[in-house]
Amino acid sequence: MAVDVFGKAILDYHSGETTGEIHTFSSLEEQDSFPVSHLFRSYDSMPHLEKKALDLCRGRVLDIGCGAGSHSLYLQSRGFDVTSIDISPGAVQACKARGLSNVFESDFWQYKGETFDTLLLLMNGIGIAGQLSKLPHFFQKARQLLKPGGQLIFDSSDIIYMYEQDEDGGFWVPEDIPYYGELTYEIQYKSYKSAPFAWIFVDFNTLEDFAEKEGFGCNLVRKGDHFDYLAKLTVEV
Repeated sequence: MAVDVFGKAILDYHSGETTGEIHTFSSLEEQDSFPVSHLFRSYDSMPHLEKKALDLCRGRVLDIGCGAGSHSLYLQSRGFDVTSIDISPGAVQACKARGLSNVFESDFWQYKGETFDTLLLLMNGIGIAGQLSKLPHFFQKARQLLKPGGQLIFDSSDIIYMYEQDEDGGFWVPEDIPYYGELTYEIQYKSYKSAPFAWIFVDFNTLEDFAEKEGFGCNLVRKGDHFDYLAKLTVEV
């Protein structure tokens, strides 16, 4: 049975254990960590790209991979009709305890039955596509969940900077990987560690190419401070 690492961390924090950290390990041999409190941040403490994403939401919103529910709670407080989904049972339990009205344990790929004006995927939520070759399937599923003229809002990063750079300014990318943004991750909280899973970061030009082929208008809303960006994609009617 898969270990609900995020769920355990989120429930611990919600129960008052506020000093925990989540550790990440990537196939680029990069190790990083962030405090669980980051998942509970208020609107005022969110990065400017996230604030802008929330300000762009309209109509019925589906928050995909809602985590501890911070984005959904903000939207709910502003009067939005927001539905939140996450594959983590613990995260969903915490979101309900925090006061979210419509939160469900569900996988993006399996969710159906409703349509929305806005799909929201923050903290590189498009990473759930896993591989570049699966982006068309991602956009097709997103279209099924969107009303005519609906929008898809998410942030991502161009991680080419993580590769070694040569004297001419180019980057050394291994020839045996299909796309440099495809990574394998593991996450750990305390003694709980996940199985490896595929995750993708998509540079904006590549995103635009795939989105337009699948019938989405693609707009670069804003660039962040470190190779990250916010995008808004609109279903072309």
